[in-house]
Amino acid sequence: MRFEDIAEGVELPELVFPVTASAIAVGAIATNDYETVHHDKAAAEASGVPNIFMNILTTNGLVQRFVGTWAGPEARVRKIRIKLGAPNFAGDTMRINGTVSRVDKIVGEVDVAVSGRNGIGEHVGATVTLYFPERSAA
Repeated sequence: MRFEDIAEGVELPELVFPVTASAIAVGAIATNDYETVHHDKAAAEASGVPNIFMNILTTNGLVQRFVGTWAGPEARVRKIRIKLGAPNFAGDTMRINGTVSRVDKIVGEVDVAVSGRNGIGEHVGATVTLYFPERSAA
């Protein structure tokens, strides 16, 4: 994506992410989250949920991957505001969509509003602020 081509209202291509037990467990291990609800179905069921579920750090990584893949290597993540909703249980699919909500051509910043939904509802809502250092007038 060329910074010059970014405008408010631009929609990012959807990312369809299969929420597999392996993806959940590997994401939890990679982020040093050893809570049993992220890798042990019996422990998850004992806590009152139907299956293992994704941790917040994996979700955060997927949001960054989604926006970063669209923006390209020149963009830097400056800030992420993230809110979790419905859990991402193993066996579901998350669809991540995004729209450019703010462009500051002087500072070189872009905000992207992100929503990741699964079969239950919205799993994640986020705003990602990107910075394009070579485009900054500051």
